[in-house]
Amino acid sequence: MKVAAVQHDIVWQDPAATQRRLIPMIAQAAAAGARLIVLAEMYATGFSMDTELIAEEQGGPSEQFLISTAARHGVWLVVSLPQRWSATGRPRNTGLVVSPDGAVHRYAKRHLFSYGEEHKHYEPGESSLTVNVEGLSVSLFICYDLRFADKLWALAPQTDCYIVVANWPESRREHWRTLLAARAIENQAYVVGVNRVGADPKLTYAGDSRIIDPAGRVLAEASYGETVLTAEVSAEEVTQLRQHFPFVADRL
Repeated sequence: MKVAAVQHDIVWQDPAATQRRLIPMIAQAAAAGARLIVLAEMYATGFSMDTELIAEEQGGPSEQFLISTAARHGVWLVVSLPQRWSATGRPRNTGLVVSPDGAVHRYAKRHLFSYGEEHKHYEPGESSLTVNVEGLSVSLFICYDLRFADKLWALAPQTDCYIVVANWPESRREHWRTLLAARAIENQAYVVGVNRVGADPKLTYAGDSRIIDPAGRVLAEASYGETVLTAEVSAEEVTQLRQHFPFVADRL
């Protein structure tokens, strides 16, 4: 399967403007043969704490854009966006895996970035998400989740590919790059890390999106600037590597 990492800028708190710039990038990824296309965390608004302005209900306009775009190109899309879907009414930083037929799988970010006061504005999730994407077992995580290796370890036996969507700031870019590689190596799985570029009112972002194979080899990467990365991934390669080097089995 070919996967695509769409490294893009975000127009601050303006979903319509951001979606207009994403339309040709998603089309480019689909035309290149990608079946699974990944965008950044808070893909439509940026990493904003202004939840009264940006949070949407499940099935809201930013989700509908994804559903219609996935259907138009016949692809899977992976993102995060702020949605209200809990009994408390507080929004969650919600990861979505959207299928070509319109099915939507949801994951709420479990580790909220207290340094940036995310925990004051969003409610954390309690459970993980793994989705079968045309024979590839995909587990979704969001930005700060990447620092908590135990959550990824727990899903290793059932995961071929970890996806991490992010708004990871330039000032800690080496942490991002190193942790992505570490998670691939220690779990013997693909890692697709997609980070935004550009700037918001407080921070700048270097991108550094990467697609890494189960042995830790970088298949595709980018730094500053909008771009579309693609690479071939294979569930069979994960199985073969784990059988040859049973590191994950020894850990368990």
